[in-house]
Amino acid sequence: MTEHVNILRMNISNKKQTQFLRRLFFLVSLVIALAALALFLLDYMLYGLLMAGVFALWYLFFQVADYHFIEYSDSGDKVVLRYYKSIRFGKTSFNSIEFPKQMLYRAYFENSVFGKMSDLTLVVKTRRGIAEYPSVSLSALPLSDRKVLQERLLHILGV
Repeated sequence: MTEHVNILRMNISNKKQTQFLRRLFFLVSLVIALAALALFLLDYMLYGLLMAGVFALWYLFFQVADYHFIEYSDSGDKVVLRYYKSIRFGKTSFNSIEFPKQMLYRAYFENSVFGKMSDLTLVVKTRRGIAEYPSVSLSALPLSDRKVLQERLLHILGV
């Protein structure tokens, strides 16, 4: 009976993972910035520049990884996917995808870097034709939740 209920309702959220990644990013960034500042103040210019380069690589890694907060729900008759970039400077851009389950036409899962990075693209069928939503990065979502999400979307598609 419990399995049947899980098939009807599914909620996935990576709030704890994204909070951890966000704290890790800012804490390590602060340590690197303070180390670079200390090296510059102690007149170790070369080492200070090296630390600035390390910071640039650290920042670049998180931008390429494109970690997003993800909240997925397919309770009821709608699919709802809320997401936003977890590592950002400035204003947060909250995004949401919401549509009736019967409109789902296709779901693409694109994996890269040996499956460590993954993107989801949802395609829906509307009265005017096929519409594709922008890709959403699933990199911050644990692999087990990615598999569950894929199974849920395939179940909705009837595959």
